[in-house]
Amino acid sequence: MRRLLRSEPDLHILSRLWRINWFFVLLVCLLAGVGYVALYSAGGGNAKLFATPQIIRFGFGLIMMLCVAFFPPKMLRMLSVPIYGFSIILLTLVLKMGHVGKGAERWINLAGFQFQPSEFAKIALVLMLATWFQRVSRKEMGNPLRLIIPAIITLLPVILVLKEPNLGTGAIIGTIGASLFFAAGMRWWQIFILAAPIPFLGKFIYAHLHDYQKARIDTFLHPEHDPLGAGYNIIQSKIALGSGGMWGEGYLHGSQGQLNFLPEKQTDFIFTMIGEEWGYVGCIAVIALLSLIVLSGMFMALRCRNRFGRLVALGISMDFFLYCAANLSMVMGAIPVGGVPLPLISYGGSAMLTMMFGFGLLLSSWVHRDEPDPENTKFF
Repeated sequence: MRRLLRSEPDLHILSRLWRINWFFVLLVCLLAGVGYVALYSAGGGNAKLFATPQIIRFGFGLIMMLCVAFFPPKMLRMLSVPIYGFSIILLTLVLKMGHVGKGAERWINLAGFQFQPSEFAKIALVLMLATWFQRVSRKEMGNPLRLIIPAIITLLPVILVLKEPNLGTGAIIGTIGASLFFAAGMRWWQIFILAAPIPFLGKFIYAHLHDYQKARIDTFLHPEHDPLGAGYNIIQSKIALGSGGMWGEGYLHGSQGQLNFLPEKQTDFIFTMIGEEWGYVGCIAVIALLSLIVLSGMFMALRCRNRFGRLVALGISMDFFLYCAANLSMVMGAIPVGGVPLPLISYGGSAMLTMMFGFGLLLSSWVHRDEPDPENTKFF
């Protein structure tokens, strides 16, 4: 372990500390600050309810992120296989002994802590695919046979997550995997062949959805048909966003949120509370902050000289982007409600800690960005 940490003898601890992208760390801290303010309001002015536990988790996650940033690529490549295997084991355990919540088995208890393995599976998939694709040249990516194993690596967690069932997270995991295939050099014609059947499978997929998933799609299309039942959440969300206007109703003065008309205001619909209290200006400011984090991650990915670091940085950035896009689209009624949190703002431990671990991997790619690809890279 000590030898791995010294894989770059000219890069001492202080040098690595200096090479951390502190602007990115500042953006992450600002986003967590927005989350604290929003959760304080969601708790009705009681910090102990949501805000304090969340900021404590963030403090732990921040330390973890900075520690992971020191891990060299060689160590991460060696750990990718056991991390991926562990994530598959956890996903399997969810199906056997998972905690049921809102019609799905998504959590397991580890030492008294409720953990959602599907969140960890996203990071594990990024590491595994980056390790695999690092040893496959762009020319070899043109051979379909070279894509069979990484396709299995991607589909395995997707299938396990869909069986929970967790359609939203399963789709995000699949999209992250597809983005890494494309970044590794997958040809356009290969992407077209794989994507062509998807529109024709819509009716088949819908027929095999659970009743509550069908209800979400039907509600998305016609929320006014059941305003006090299935359509209640999205209707209240739209009312709250609209009532915010340009400048908002004022902090701790949002009528829908403070009077508890808005459901899941500390998790799925936290952005709606921000829009109601801070208005259009507040929404744009939060979206700008989220966009800066995504762009910073993409910038760090482009600056990496080694293929592994570039793919890891891209995968983590894509994970963050997809979660933000899904949550914002969901609360505005652009897509069906899917229980996707807004990273570092929505209340929850699994999502925050796994995201901070992912950000640590992203910073590791930046700290070791000048390390070239090793020759004759072996998978094991």
